[in-house]
Amino acid sequence: MMCSDMGGPINKAAYAFGVALLSTQTYGPMAAIMAAGMVPPLGIAVATLIGRRKFDDTQREAGKAAFVLGLCFISEGAIPFAARDPMRVIPLSMLAGALTGALSMLFGATLMAPHGGLFVLLIPGAISPVSGYVIAIAAGTLLLGVLYSLLKRPDEERVKAMA
Repeated sequence: MMCSDMGGPINKAAYAFGVALLSTQTYGPMAAIMAAGMVPPLGIAVATLIGRRKFDDTQREAGKAAFVLGLCFISEGAIPFAARDPMRVIPLSMLAGALTGALSMLFGATLMAPHGGLFVLLIPGAISPVSGYVIAIAAGTLLLGVLYSLLKRPDEERVKAMA
Protein backbone atom coordinates (compact mmCIF):
# COMPACT_ATOMS: atom_id res chain seq x y z
CA MET A 1 0.00 0.00 0.00
CA MET A 2 2.84 2.39 0.78
CA CYS A 3 4.30 2.04 -2.71
CA SER A 4 1.18 2.02 -4.87
CA ASP A 5 0.55 5.77 -4.97
CA MET A 6 3.61 7.20 -3.17
CA GLY A 7 2.01 9.63 -0.76
CA GLY A 8 -1.54 9.42 -2.07
CA PRO A 9 -4.69 8.19 -0.30
CA ILE A 10 -3.75 4.48 -0.31
CA ASN A 11 -0.36 5.31 1.19
CA LYS A 12 -1.99 7.54 3.80
CA ALA A 13 -4.50 4.84 4.76
CA ALA A 14 -1.69 2.38 5.47
CA TYR A 15 0.22 5.03 7.40
CA ALA A 16 -2.83 5.96 9.50
CA PHE A 17 -3.35 2.27 10.31
CA GLY A 18 0.25 1.98 11.49
CA VAL A 19 0.04 5.12 13.61
CA ALA A 20 -3.20 3.89 15.19
CA LEU A 21 -1.50 0.60 16.10
CA LEU A 22 1.20 2.52 17.96
CA SER A 23 -1.42 3.51 20.53
CA THR A 24 -2.04 -0.20 21.21
CA GLN A 25 1.69 -0.83 21.65
CA THR A 26 1.81 -2.81 18.39
CA TYR A 27 5.05 -1.63 16.80
CA GLY A 28 5.83 -4.17 14.05
CA PRO A 29 3.48 -2.84 11.35
CA MET A 30 4.79 0.73 11.74
CA ALA A 31 8.32 -0.55 11.09
CA ALA A 32 7.19 -2.32 7.92
CA ILE A 33 5.16 0.71 6.81
CA MET A 34 7.97 3.20 7.24
CA ALA A 35 10.56 0.88 5.69
CA ALA A 36 8.39 0.20 2.63
CA GLY A 37 7.52 3.88 2.26
CA MET A 38 11.20 4.77 2.02
CA VAL A 39 11.89 2.28 -0.77
CA PRO A 40 10.43 4.03 -3.87
CA PRO A 41 12.55 7.19 -3.67
CA LEU A 42 15.64 5.32 -2.46
CA GLY A 43 15.30 2.68 -5.19
CA ILE A 44 14.80 5.32 -7.88
CA ALA A 45 17.92 7.10 -6.65
CA VAL A 46 19.87 3.86 -6.97
CA ALA A 47 18.47 3.31 -10.47
CA THR A 48 19.67 6.76 -11.56
CA LEU A 49 23.16 5.78 -10.44
CA ILE A 50 23.23 2.27 -11.91
CA GLY A 51 21.53 3.19 -15.19
CA ARG A 52 22.96 6.69 -15.57
CA ARG A 53 22.91 6.58 -19.36
CA LYS A 54 19.17 5.96 -19.40
CA PHE A 55 18.46 9.14 -17.42
CA ASP A 56 19.04 12.72 -18.51
CA ASP A 57 20.79 15.28 -16.29
CA THR A 58 17.52 16.55 -14.84
CA GLN A 59 16.42 13.04 -13.90
CA ARG A 60 19.79 12.26 -12.33
CA GLU A 61 19.49 15.43 -10.22
CA ALA A 62 15.93 14.42 -9.27
CA GLY A 63 17.38 11.04 -8.26
CA LYS A 64 19.68 12.80 -5.78
CA ALA A 65 16.73 14.68 -4.32
CA ALA A 66 14.72 11.44 -4.18
CA PHE A 67 17.52 9.87 -2.13
CA VAL A 68 17.37 12.59 0.51
CA LEU A 69 13.56 12.45 0.58
CA GLY A 70 13.66 8.66 0.92
CA LEU A 71 15.98 8.88 3.90
CA CYS A 72 13.37 11.15 5.51
CA PHE A 73 10.45 8.75 4.74
CA ILE A 74 8.98 11.06 2.12
CA SER A 75 7.72 8.73 -0.61
CA GLU A 76 6.76 11.61 -2.88
CA GLY A 77 10.35 11.82 -4.13
CA ALA A 78 9.52 9.02 -6.57
CA ILE A 79 6.41 10.71 -8.03
CA PRO A 80 8.14 12.44 -10.98
CA PHE A 81 9.52 9.08 -12.09
CA ALA A 82 6.22 7.29 -11.52
CA ALA A 83 4.36 9.96 -13.49
CA ARG A 84 6.78 9.65 -16.40
CA ASP A 85 6.94 5.82 -16.43
CA PRO A 86 4.03 4.45 -14.34
CA MET A 87 3.90 0.98 -15.90
CA ARG A 88 7.42 0.23 -14.70
CA VAL A 89 7.92 2.36 -11.61
CA ILE A 90 4.69 1.57 -9.74
CA PRO A 91 4.69 -2.26 -10.06
CA LEU A 92 8.43 -2.45 -9.34
CA SER A 93 8.00 -0.15 -6.33
CA MET A 94 5.17 -2.31 -5.02
CA LEU A 95 7.27 -5.46 -5.46
CA ALA A 96 10.24 -3.89 -3.69
CA GLY A 97 8.04 -2.47 -0.93
CA ALA A 98 6.43 -5.87 -0.39
CA LEU A 99 9.87 -7.45 -0.01
CA THR A 100 10.90 -4.72 2.42
CA GLY A 101 7.76 -5.02 4.53
CA ALA A 102 7.95 -8.81 4.58
CA LEU A 103 11.59 -8.79 5.64
CA SER A 104 10.89 -6.17 8.30
CA MET A 105 8.16 -8.37 9.77
CA LEU A 106 10.28 -11.54 9.36
CA PHE A 107 13.12 -9.91 11.31
CA GLY A 108 10.63 -8.82 13.98
CA ALA A 109 11.49 -5.16 13.51
CA THR A 110 9.62 -2.71 15.69
CA LEU A 111 9.42 1.05 15.37
CA MET A 112 8.09 3.28 18.12
CA ALA A 113 8.07 6.55 16.14
CA PRO A 114 5.48 7.45 13.50
CA HIS A 115 7.87 9.36 11.23
CA GLY A 116 11.50 10.29 10.71
CA GLY A 117 12.91 7.80 8.23
CA LEU A 118 16.40 6.56 8.95
CA PHE A 119 16.98 9.53 11.24
CA VAL A 120 14.94 7.64 13.85
CA LEU A 121 18.07 5.49 14.23
CA LEU A 122 19.48 8.39 16.24
CA ILE A 123 16.84 7.83 18.94
CA PRO A 124 18.03 5.05 21.25
CA GLY A 125 15.59 2.13 21.30
CA ALA A 126 13.19 3.55 18.72
CA ILE A 127 13.97 0.76 16.25
CA SER A 128 14.91 -2.79 17.02
CA PRO A 129 16.59 -4.81 15.71
CA VAL A 130 18.40 -2.10 13.80
CA SER A 131 20.34 -4.51 11.61
CA GLY A 132 17.24 -6.37 10.41
CA TYR A 133 15.44 -3.11 9.73
CA VAL A 134 18.31 -1.68 7.69
CA ILE A 135 18.72 -4.97 5.79
CA ALA A 136 15.01 -4.90 4.88
CA ILE A 137 15.27 -1.34 3.53
CA ALA A 138 18.49 -2.10 1.67
CA ALA A 139 17.01 -5.22 0.07
CA GLY A 140 13.95 -3.42 -1.27
CA THR A 141 16.01 -0.44 -2.37
CA LEU A 142 18.44 -2.61 -4.30
CA LEU A 143 15.67 -4.69 -5.84
CA LEU A 144 13.90 -1.61 -7.17
CA GLY A 145 17.12 0.12 -8.21
CA VAL A 146 18.50 -2.84 -10.14
CA LEU A 147 15.22 -3.87 -11.77
CA TYR A 148 14.27 -0.35 -12.82
CA SER A 149 17.73 0.39 -14.18
CA LEU A 150 17.47 -2.78 -16.28
CA LEU A 151 13.88 -2.26 -17.48
CA LYS A 152 13.86 1.50 -18.03
CA ARG A 153 14.04 2.58 -21.62
CA PRO A 154 16.00 5.69 -22.49
CA ASP A 155 13.81 8.62 -23.51
CA GLU A 156 13.25 8.80 -27.27
CA GLU A 157 14.62 12.34 -27.49
CA ARG A 158 17.77 11.23 -25.71
CA VAL A 159 18.24 8.28 -28.06
CA LYS A 160 17.80 10.54 -31.10
CA ALA A 161 20.29 13.06 -29.71
CA MET A 162 22.87 10.33 -29.14
CA ALA A 163 22.51 9.01 -32.73
